[in-house]
Amino acid sequence: MEWEGPGPWGVPLRGALDQVVVESVALAPNRLRDPSRRPLLVYTPPGYAVEPERRYASLYVLQGMTGQVDMWRNRTALRPTMIERVDQLFSDPGVPPCLVVFVDCWTSLGGSQFLDSPATGQYHTYLCDEVVALVDSRYRTLAHPDHRGITGHSSGGYGAMVSSLLRPDLFGGVATHAGDACFELCYLPEFPHVVRALRTEHDGSYQRFFQDFRARPAFSRPTDGVLLNAWCMAACYSADLDGTVRLPFDLATGRLDEEVWGRWLAWDPVRLVARRAEAAAGLRAVYIDAGTRDEYFLDCGAQAYRDALRAVGQERVVFQLFEGGHGGSDHRYPLGLRHLAERLAP
Repeated sequence: MEWEGPGPWGVPLRGALDQVVVESVALAPNRLRDPSRRPLLVYTPPGYAVEPERRYASLYVLQGMTGQVDMWRNRTALRPTMIERVDQLFSDPGVPPCLVVFVDCWTSLGGSQFLDSPATGQYHTYLCDEVVALVDSRYRTLAHPDHRGITGHSSGGYGAMVSSLLRPDLFGGVATHAGDACFELCYLPEFPHVVRALRTEHDGSYQRFFQDFRARPAFSRPTDGVLLNAWCMAACYSADLDGTVRLPFDLATGRLDEEVWGRWLAWDPVRLVARRAEAAAGLRAVYIDAGTRDEYFLDCGAQAYRDALRAVGQERVVFQLFEGGHGGSDHRYPLGLRHLAERLAP
């Protein structure tokens, strides 16, 4: 006998969720030897199948560090999954229906920051040139930046900010939930912890850290997260053309390498806004939020990003701080999606 009642085993979707495979050319030659064949989840709202002439705005969702696309189906205790939240949102007749595209930009270092890097792969090209083109070719989208938005949390929020600034020809709206910004606050304080952890646990060597990390359950040591994050960010922000990863500090003393740190700062959304002022000012929708107790001070980064946008004439900013930390904020995601839907849908 089939279970018919609501409960923790899943709620039937009113819309539909497709899993698509992307055969990426951009990701094929990556130094990490990560797969170039990637899953893509595409949510179509209720009514999509029965209105064959209708076209829809599309919203792209990016994951945070260590995220891979199948995790959107995961459930935490007494909470809906992300897919269920999206379906609930777009089942509301007061919300303009949109396609929602869940993109996989995972790497074996934990993430890509959605950038092109010699050390990780061409993930910006993959997202912007391959994924968007595939979705527009297979689904009834309104293939114009006025009707395309991008959103994410943490590193996903970073990717949304940067992508909207670099590719205004694709994305006309952005929503960021505690996205990485104001790098001197969210990254710099971790560097001494990296130096100390390497010295006390891995003889000062990242090579030994990775040998150890891959020989046991991931994140079974308290310092795994900070060590992996620093290396991954360096691989994204400051890799040489030959793929050599350059850290912005000395591994023995923690002393800052100003040249390499400057390469990181060039990718800070707060600073990037000024260099991409026309793209920033032209966004049709901007939603920014963060928790007041964010452990990485991304509430401060959110405020700095907001102020940078205002400084270049962007007046469409919705900004909110809420009581909370960096994690456990999945209930905020529909707020950003709704904001984009209301401003980007026809």
